[in-house]
Amino acid sequence: MGEELLTSAAKAFAGTAVALTVTGCAVGPDFAPPGAPQVSGYTRDSLLATARGTDIPRGNAQAFATGRDIPGQWWRLYHSKQINALVEEAIRNHPDLKAAQAALRQAREIALAGRGSLFPQASTSQSVKREQISGAELGENTPPVDFNLFNSTAAVSYVPDVFGGTARSIEATDAATETAQFQLEATYLALTANVVTAAINDASLVAQIKVTREIADSQREQLKGLQVEYNLGAIGQADIASEKAELAQTLATLPPLLKARAQQRDQLMAYLGRFPSQDNGEAVSLDGLTLPAHLPVSVPARLVRQRPDIRQAESRLHQASAEVGVSLANMLPQITLSAGGGAESLKFDQLFNSQTLVWNLAGGVTAPLFDGGTLYHRKEAASAALDQATQQYKSTVITAFENVADSIKAVQYDAEALKAQADAQSAADDSLKIARAEYKAGATNYITMLNAEQTALAARTGLVKAQAARFEDTAALLQALGGGWWNRVDETKEAYPRPAGLADTLPVSAVKAIHARRPTPAADSNPDGNPKL
Repeated sequence: MGEELLTSAAKAFAGTAVALTVTGCAVGPDFAPPGAPQVSGYTRDSLLATARGTDIPRGNAQAFATGRDIPGQWWRLYHSKQINALVEEAIRNHPDLKAAQAALRQAREIALAGRGSLFPQASTSQSVKREQISGAELGENTPPVDFNLFNSTAAVSYVPDVFGGTARSIEATDAATETAQFQLEATYLALTANVVTAAINDASLVAQIKVTREIADSQREQLKGLQVEYNLGAIGQADIASEKAELAQTLATLPPLLKARAQQRDQLMAYLGRFPSQDNGEAVSLDGLTLPAHLPVSVPARLVRQRPDIRQAESRLHQASAEVGVSLANMLPQITLSAGGGAESLKFDQLFNSQTLVWNLAGGVTAPLFDGGTLYHRKEAASAALDQATQQYKSTVITAFENVADSIKAVQYDAEALKAQADAQSAADDSLKIARAEYKAGATNYITMLNAEQTALAARTGLVKAQAARFEDTAALLQALGGGWWNRVDETKEAYPRPAGLADTLPVSAVKAIHARRPTPAADSNPDGNPKL
């Protein structure tokens, strides 16, 4: 009889829980991703002009390929094995990337933990104790009584999500997981772009140091010639002093360049996950880089789905929207269901007889009556957070479009700068040759030759900087467009929940299954009708 009652009670409890869950509704706003800004381009010009080329090494033109997809390993466009090796090492070793993987795993574990709130919570307990009570406790004048008491119970409790507060809470944790996903992508993108830029800057500094030393060697040779002329009485001491001063001035530019390169090497080692003392001297040469002739440029409507920072801002907006629903649900009544069953006996072998069974069913409704405005103001705070997240999203989008526009203009204008710098260097070299020849022939004074030397040094150094700038502009543009993360898999096993009771590795099939569900621009494009910025 007791077993039948317990079974009937369990069925009634389960039926009530399911009915309440099915009939529940989620209060609060239903989130929809904002649509892309209604703009047709990144700049005022409707058509992007090709960045002009010049007839020097690494001075080729660059055309914008609008609508072309960005490769996942965009740094391979430079065709540099050394850059590829440096980027791959940074990806393997940098702690920020590993920390982002762990943060994503944490977010996923929290999201999975939150889903447990949708199910009944069950627990069980077993106990045995020996007691002694006196007859006085029973109102009798009898000797104390010793006995054993065996107890076995099971309890089930459930809070139906009638108004969707739990569902909104899960929605918020899922949005937080997406935020962690795009934080990983943002970290990955920043790291790879920093490695490429640092390697190019290092190559530029090496080239500038080389140019400066070549100029200094040339000035030393010039000084030797002047010394001979001075010994012959053809020139005065002032010319010797001027050339020495010019050489000293050239040599004075070397320490700042050497310092900048040393610091740049330290920065590059940090990007690689090494200590400065672990620098093995790997370096990129500007001569070993290829300037991409075609630069992929995503259409503006796709940028909001490709930039990790925009997707992060969208996920935070989604989380803030869900938190409004949570705060609203907290202001509404809450239903609690519970059931328990078990047995209690003085003898273990009689513990599960029908006479020893006990059970209970309970249900309750709790509703706030007065809380001093706490729940209301928490709801208002959540609404304010949603307003803040909305404006932060808009600001992030505007900044992203600014980044792309700046990078496009940099590609175009730095191509013009390289052309001008190449012309300047050619003219400066010609001027220096003429000035030296005329000075030897006595047709010009020494000041004219010194000015020509200074101009030549500045022009050759400027040309190196202009060449490096075009490589850096390419990296900046591809970074501004999102870096092609949707065409590669950046998450490792460290980013996924660890199955309970198993080793801390996931089967390859499980990893691939989770990869298949990750958000990508193609998989989660905006539905029509969403509000526009």
